[in-house]
Amino acid sequence: FFTGLATFLLTANVAWAQPKSQPEPSSVNLAQHAVSAILIDADTGTVLYEKNSRQKLPPASITKIMTLLLVMEALDQGKIKLTDKVRVSEYAASMGGSQIFLEPGEEMTVEDLIKGVAVASGNDASVALAEYIAGTEEAFVAMMNEKARQLGMTDTRFANSNGLPAPDHYTSARDIAIMSRELLK
Repeated sequence: FFTGLATFLLTANVAWAQPKSQPEPSSVNLAQHAVSAILIDADTGTVLYEKNSRQKLPPASITKIMTLLLVMEALDQGKIKLTDKVRVSEYAASMGGSQIFLEPGEEMTVEDLIKGVAVASGNDASVALAEYIAGTEEAFVAMMNEKARQLGMTDTRFANSNGLPAPDHYTSARDIAIMSRELLK
């Protein structure tokens, strides 16, 4: 499931900043209409195509790739389990945009929250997981930025765990490819 998700996100990244005024391009020439794009071999990291791949742009829900990466690392390290129950804070439940409509005080398993992030792009589920892992979303965002630094993502700065618009929240197609490859591992 997660391999398919990451592959989709890498592919979707090509169309990430496509201008709305352009007619719908075919999948063959989609990249030429994008503001920024990169296509890499997921196994080797070899760049097959790039266009303005280091241009800093708002990542929106692509941010959730890093959120999921840190959740997967916490699972791998035994810090959390898929069956752990997460109590949703009022702050997490208050997220707008795409959500799974969590209620303050509601409990949901880590596994179900991951599905809420990966399938429904739930902003509320992203924040609930961030708070569960780090105590606060702010502390989780610091972890996100540290992981980005460790991976060599030099064109990225995260301001939240879900991608809602925020000042100084940006990344590049190149950096998205780097973190997506890491999630595939």
